[in-house]
Amino acid sequence: MIYVFLAKGFEDVEALAPVDIMRRAGLMVETVSITDEFVVTSAHGVGIVADRTLAEVDFDDAELLFLPGGLPGATNLDACAPLREGLKRHHEAGRPIAAICAAPLVLGHLGLLDGCKATCYPGFETELGKANYTAALVEQDGLFLTGKGPGAAFSLGYAIVERLKDKATADALREGMMYNFSLTHS
Repeated sequence: MIYVFLAKGFEDVEALAPVDIMRRAGLMVETVSITDEFVVTSAHGVGIVADRTLAEVDFDDAELLFLPGGLPGATNLDACAPLREGLKRHHEAGRPIAAICAAPLVLGHLGLLDGCKATCYPGFETELGKANYTAALVEQDGLFLTGKGPGAAFSLGYAIVERLKDKATADALREGMMYNFSLTHS
C-alpha cells in the first residue's frame, strides 16, 4: 500500500497527479487525511475526500509514504506528531519515502535526509537538515524520492512507478498519458 498524506493547504497537483499515475500503474494507493475529517481542503480551496484518516493507517503495511507540498500543507504535515513517528518507523524499516515541493522539510526536520541528495521548492533548501540540495526537478537517493514543485508532479509520479514496478511500466505510462509529446511539442 502507498499512503499519500493530505493536510489542509496541500498543493492539488502535487498530490493528485502522482496518485493518478500510480493508480494507472496498478499500484495500491490511498489518500490519508492527517485529521479526523475525511474532507481535506487544498491550497486552492478544493475539497478532496480522503480514503481514510491517519488513525486508520497501519504504517507497517506501507510500501511507500508520500508527502505532497503546498502551504500551509507542508507545515501542517510537519506539525503532525503521529505522522512524524510513522515516517521515522517507515524509514527505520528501510522502506521508501517520497516528498515534493515544501514537504521535504518534514524529512529534513526529522534528520532523515542527512547525507542524502534531495531537492525541494526554491527557498526551502535551508529546511532540509544536512541533505545535499541539488535543485534537480526530481532527485532519488537511497530511500528518498524528492521533487522540486508543482511542475515536477508528473515526473515524480513516474519515478515512483519506476521504483516500485519497473522502467517499462513508467515509460508506457509516459507515452500513453502524452507526457513525452508535451515535452517535445511545447
